[in-house]
Amino acid sequence: MIKMKYKFGFIGCGNMGGALCSAVASKETEAKICVCDGIKEKADALAEKYGNISVVELSELVNEAEYIFLGVKPQSLPGLFETIKDGLSARKNLVIVSMAAGKSISDIEALCGFEPAIIRIMPNTPVSVGKGVILYTANGKTGAEALNGFLEALSGAGTLCRIDESKIDAAGAVSGCGPAFVYMFIEALADGAVLCGIPRNDALLYAAATIEGAAKLAIESSEHPEKLKDNVCSPGGTTIAGVKVLEEAGFRAAAINAVEAAYEKTLKLK
Repeated sequence: MIKMKYKFGFIGCGNMGGALCSAVASKETEAKICVCDGIKEKADALAEKYGNISVVELSELVNEAEYIFLGVKPQSLPGLFETIKDGLSARKNLVIVSMAAGKSISDIEALCGFEPAIIRIMPNTPVSVGKGVILYTANGKTGAEALNGFLEALSGAGTLCRIDESKIDAAGAVSGCGPAFVYMFIEALADGAVLCGIPRNDALLYAAATIEGAAKLAIESSEHPEKLKDNVCSPGGTTIAGVKVLEEAGFRAAAINAVEAAYEKTLKLK
């Protein structure tokens, strides 16, 4: 790719856009990064935190960034592209990275009015601490060099998983929405501990650290989660008594239904 003034440009730096920008800025310390946001204070805060981020006007970002990350709401994309599509079409080399839920690569191509290299991603908020999951897929215009540059820049954000686009919405209902469900579980476990007399701050730490450790064991162990659960459940013990209560309350079905509901809502965004 022809070298531009900026290697990465972020349009929108809210919760997700800002988290990805932070991940790239931390990893690609020598790369020049630019950001723009309707709320300038958000962009300024990122620029103050990292030495390789510049706050620019939208037109400069569109004209001068190799990778253009779209960090705006799906419903805002048509208006955004009305503003930037002429600038994009004048470019000979660019990669658009879209994180808009429910918007396919073909949707982005239609908004562009031509077919640039496009990488569609579904990240989650833990990318901000280097423990995220980023699902990604790319169109045929995205060459190996462009894709490798994207993967290298985001390698510090967590786990990157290439997935067929037909599956990205379903998988995103787990990885993208799942953190919210996990935070609810952490809070609920902590509430239980508080009910039993543990101070709130300690209860939150115990709950969150326990889930972190359990997740790490689930990833690194060759055991099925059911077996890992059984390993904790002694006959007639305390854990199996708690498991029985969760089963009676429909814990598994509630989790399954939450993922399904998130997926169905994503489909309505199309």
